Amino acid sequence: MYSGKLVFAQLMAYLPLHTFRRCVQRYPSKYPTKTFSHLDQFLCLAFAQLTYRESLRDIETCLRAHQTKLYHLGIRGNIAKSTLADANEQRDCRIYTHRL
Repeated sequence: MYSGKLVFAQLMAYLPLHTFRRCVQRYPSKYPTKTFSHLDQFLCLAFAQLTYRESLRDIETCLRAHQTKLYHLGIRGNIAKSTLADANEQRDCRIYTHRL
């Protein structure tokens, strides 16, 4: 059995984190980032996009099915439908629309 990185983690390794962090600093939000960071939110949304998830409930169910692998996917925060909804509502969407 292959014991290397997961495919999702390999794809996200190409994410320019320096540029992403600059975008987060450029568009600050009042939503707390102690347990669910901007990067966690981005990774959840990217995972949902790649796996064709259609709703917050669907995203939460899929990620909870992979609960033991979340750390290896790069997601450090707790995944809950309300957490995703609050983050999507209160954080500036321009963070994720920056073109490289």
